[in-house]
Amino acid sequence: MARRSQDVRGIPLWLLREYLVEAGGRTEGPDRIAGARWTARLSELEDYRIGSLRVGQVRVELEGAPEVLDAVEARLAPKLLRGGG
Repeated sequence: MARRSQDVRGIPLWLLREYLVEAGGRTEGPDRIAGARWTARLSELEDYRIGSLRVGQVRVELEGAPEVLDAVEARLAPKLLRGGG
């Protein structure tokens, strides 16, 4: 069993939950998603601040077999990209 944690900025918790469901999970509560051989726990963090700018952030904690987590992260990666500008 492996555990991985990532802080994601600029994506609201409800949308990150949807992304995890699209990656093969099912909602088991407001902060928990479970898939085949993996689970995720979501928690809202204090806004990230850059001067007067504030950006929401969510911590994603994944647990499961390393190869399964690799696959889940690969499915999430394109959805977590945000262009600047």
